[in-house]
Amino acid sequence: MSIAFFAAFFLIWEYSIVWFGIPRYILTPPSVVVAKGWADIDRLLYYTWITGVEVVLGYAVAVILALPLGLAIAFSSILRRTIYPFVVCVEMVPKIAFAPLFISWLGFGLLPKVIIVFLVCFFPIVLNAILAFSSLSEELSRFSVSTGASAWRTFVKVRLPAALPQCFVGFKYAAINATVGAAIAEFIGSDQGLGFYIQIVTGNMRPDLAFAGIFFLTILGLALFGLVTLAERLLIPWHISVRRQSH
Repeated sequence: MSIAFFAAFFLIWEYSIVWFGIPRYILTPPSVVVAKGWADIDRLLYYTWITGVEVVLGYAVAVILALPLGLAIAFSSILRRTIYPFVVCVEMVPKIAFAPLFISWLGFGLLPKVIIVFLVCFFPIVLNAILAFSSLSEELSRFSVSTGASAWRTFVKVRLPAALPQCFVGFKYAAINATVGAAIAEFIGSDQGLGFYIQIVTGNMRPDLAFAGIFFLTILGLALFGLVTLAERLLIPWHISVRRQSH
């Protein structure tokens, strides 16, 4: 069904340009995008690698830092009254607005892009982790205590499995945002990467190559989202959201 939908979408795109007489410098047929993109495949693959490194590094650091912080806030009343309001306030700020500052402070290298990806990924993960680890029902907590289980055993056997589905909501949301953050950071200040590539070829009136760059950016985002979904299926195969996807 999905393959048929995408095939129909690209067919309509291809032939609507002929039917409506749309100039090719405005919208390019998919067949031309494929041909021109293939001719520039070496540069596209290299820039995909550059953007991919930024995305993976920023996303990994966000997961490593946000998950323990969310856990700590969920179990600490002091952190809930101090760090949590701060996290919520910063989440309200468009993180992309920081991109020009990071570029001016740190230059055009890898680090400012990784920081932007980290920022757009960090807050969804930490907020969902706080919600996940704070949402265990009182009845289940009392039941765990009544069995004589230690606090550590209750965490490993009950609280962590119950929290993982909500944590994966944050992981998925962050995965969707990661490539967006990297591309925008490259738009603002970079000399390589898919965002830089799309910006340059668009300025040269080459929508065919711009669509090719967007295609590779989409593949990159889908790959990261697919890895997170695979991890979700492996870690929580019992959850209803995973079982529904399997059917």
